[in-house]
Amino acid sequence: MDDEIQLISDDDGLAVLGDPAVVERFLVSEGLQSKDLGLPRLGSVLSAGAVAAQAGSEIAANSGRWVKMTKESAQFAKKLGLRRSSKGYSTGVLKGNHGQIKGFVEFTKGSLLTNPAVLAGAAGIMAQLAMQQAMDEITDYLATIDKKVDDVLRAQKDSVFADLIGVDFVLREAMTIREQVGRVSEVTWSKVQATTLTIATTQAYALRQLDALAEKLEGESKIGELAKTAKEAKAKVEEWLAVLARCFQLQDAIAILELDRVLDASPDELDHHRLALRAARNNRLDLISKSTERLMARMDAAAGTANTKVLLHPTSSREVVDSSNQVAQNVVEFHGRLGIERGRESLEARRWTDAATEARDKAFDAGADGVDAARRLGNETFDLAKSTTGKLSSRLTDRVWRRRTDDAEADQQD
Repeated sequence: MDDEIQLISDDDGLAVLGDPAVVERFLVSEGLQSKDLGLPRLGSVLSAGAVAAQAGSEIAANSGRWVKMTKESAQFAKKLGLRRSSKGYSTGVLKGNHGQIKGFVEFTKGSLLTNPAVLAGAAGIMAQLAMQQAMDEITDYLATIDKKVDDVLRAQKDSVFADLIGVDFVLREAMTIREQVGRVSEVTWSKVQATTLTIATTQAYALRQLDALAEKLEGESKIGELAKTAKEAKAKVEEWLAVLARCFQLQDAIAILELDRVLDASPDELDHHRLALRAARNNRLDLISKSTERLMARMDAAAGTANTKVLLHPTSSREVVDSSNQVAQNVVEFHGRLGIERGRESLEARRWTDAATEARDKAFDAGADGVDAARRLGNETFDLAKSTTGKLSSRLTDRVWRRRTDDAEADQQD
């Protein structure tokens, strides 16, 4: 008897649908870590009728697991040869014999994947799981930094930050109700939908602070002031990154609730709404990426300037480079938590002795070149003088010889 699993893949994860035992065996054999997809929730996207009843019974009989997309799982999904759709995901049916799912991908009628509503619902749930995973990673990130974002926010006198703490409480409550009830009601949604402006305002404020630090670095030319500004950036950047991380986390929470609301109220619009949320999320990532990379570029330029002045300002130059590397380390970790693929090699502060040695070598080379030039000039002058002397001596010899010859001839005539 053939075993069968149905697969859905997008940029963030891989969903595996099928008999619970077969799905589990497949995931174990491939070494894939997974989470429950929450397949029964797809029943709400089905309309009445025989087709809906059949799909509903299939949903009840099957299990769904979700695998986060990593380099390994992405390579595995690519190897399967799933069929790409215009909706941003790929699908396929994988078959095998005697419990071994090692066959080939087929596309058959009558499976869950041929029901557009079920497929759209599954893709929506996959998007929610991906965002929940991102939220968990941001929580881990905030726990590892020295200053928690809540401490940063409470230290601010600006009312915008106080409002963000309130938004956090509202969204936590809504997520708790969602977990308990299994859906987002109109009442719950009415509490959270007005929070987006506060989050966006706070995010914009944090980005402006990073941009201001970058501009301040760009305007400094004196190494002492540059070191002071770089140290300020080192102290402040991690705090503003923490604020941005919390904003992004809360925006993902709203998106999860929003997809639930659309799934419940307007399931036909779920696919379009999911794609729109993905585009908006990518835009936020791009905005954050540009701002942080602009700051890193200014820090790198400052480190480069400091390295050229290390001979005269060894302490200040090292402070600038060390601050630049610390900021870069914070930004790279922040990018990783948000899924921004970037990298940067740590700059190396030029040691004062290295700079002094280089300066000495340059001076020595310049001196050696001068000696060589002088030697060449001396040789050329000597050769010229020797040549001139030789010619002059030859001419004098000729004159003496001619004079003696003339005198001899005159004596003979006498």
